[in-house]
Amino acid sequence: MQPPATPYLVIDAAVMDANLRRMQAFVDESGIALRPHAKTHKLVEVARHQLELGARGLTVATIGEAEVFAAAGVRDIFIGNPVVTSTPDRLRALTESVRLTVALDSVEGARRLSGIDGLHALVEIDCGLGRTGVEPAGAASIARAASDCGLLVNGVFTFPGQSYSPGAGPGAAAAEASALAAARGELVAAGFVVEVVSGGSTPSAPWTGSGVTETRPGVYVFNDAQQVALGVAAPNEVALSIRSTVISTPVPGRIVLDAGSKVLAADRPPYVTGHGLLPAHPDAVIDRIWEHHGVVDVSRCTNPPRLGDVLDVWPNHVCTAVNLSDEVYVRQGGELVERWSVAARGRNR
Repeated sequence: MQPPATPYLVIDAAVMDANLRRMQAFVDESGIALRPHAKTHKLVEVARHQLELGARGLTVATIGEAEVFAAAGVRDIFIGNPVVTSTPDRLRALTESVRLTVALDSVEGARRLSGIDGLHALVEIDCGLGRTGVEPAGAASIARAASDCGLLVNGVFTFPGQSYSPGAGPGAAAAEASALAAARGELVAAGFVVEVVSGGSTPSAPWTGSGVTETRPGVYVFNDAQQVALGVAAPNEVALSIRSTVISTPVPGRIVLDAGSKVLAADRPPYVTGHGLLPAHPDAVIDRIWEHHGVVDVSRCTNPPRLGDVLDVWPNHVCTAVNLSDEVYVRQGGELVERWSVAARGRNR
């Protein structure tokens, strides 16, 4: 297959497969179910591979993502964000073919979903991130309201997003386990059978605590510059790169790539250096980006890239980079062999 014009996304199939198998082996050994978050890859081909390897089902962020994967044959889907929709018919249609579970963190949210037969629910708990979710003590009242509205309450979940900080993985996993255990106790005391105690993020997954029954990491499938900076992934575990061309060398010590914010995305957490990493030139820093320009400081490089060179760039946050692209290319043995459509791209509602 001839390579397309840059910039484009490319997946190293062997590295991705190793990442998927490593996580599946970890959960199998730990006795935990895996429900990976498909918002990272948005690819039907990857979802099918995850399920073939043993994943229980998928996590998605939106109804639109759920519709894409349901149409592709996925039969167990969890929408991991609170759903407040003016189009309940979309949820009803999904429950006809999918075991659909939604997130709840309020009594009013439960009431808005009243009357949707066969809809499962998990109560969201805040384990310290301070985003969505309630304190464990509030779980039972939401579960009762959901049950009164006809929803099938199966358990509790949380997202330990505070794991996205250097060295924070173990503490985030401990906070996750503690909050979930307390919430589970509240539901059991209220008479509920708790089947699912769900947590997970890629940086905290290795420290998943006892009592958690499933984990929902997403980024592990590809990894990215963030995961490398956090020490969660080794450089040889990054499976997705952006192929980019040096389009300008205006002054010594500076080059410009054709990959800017419309390809790399704008994420730049404080613990990374620049707007992505150039693995072949670790001393280079992508210090500024525009929509179609990535300005790179190469003053510390002994052999800086030249005009016309095609380079791999690891995005800081692979989830947002994938969502900016219509397609990805697959590389095996150094050759491009397939092109996959990013089927759930832009399905943000």
